[in-house]
Amino acid sequence: MDYVIKNLRDVDDMAPKFGFETVQEARFPWRDLGAERTGLALIRVKPGQRQAFAHRHEEAEEIYVVIGGNGRIKLDDDVQNVRPLDAIRIAPGVARSVEAGPDGIEYLAFGPHHEGDAEMIQDFWD
Repeated sequence: MDYVIKNLRDVDDMAPKFGFETVQEARFPWRDLGAERTGLALIRVKPGQRQAFAHRHEEAEEIYVVIGGNGRIKLDDDVQNVRPLDAIRIAPGVARSVEAGPDGIEYLAFGPHHEGDAEMIQDFWD
């Protein structure tokens, strides 16, 4: 078929698989959608929490769009407040992580899918 419709809430939450369920939800529907080159994620960081780790990509440029709640995003050493419908373009090489405000934060991440392109960074907010 040349199209797929999938509700993002019906995609498996991968956070529990990695022990992050107290901090966030993370749904990566590109497989469910049959996407070959496009990456997509629905991320929800729970109220008052920070993502379990930061990450950066060597090749992929991403765009995050806040769809609910508010909070802050740390981009390398810069911290910015974000709110619904803010769109954030993140160049390859920039480390990023999101911190939720008192109501949590939910955002979509879009970019090209490059298997194995992400580098995880621990203790990013310290």
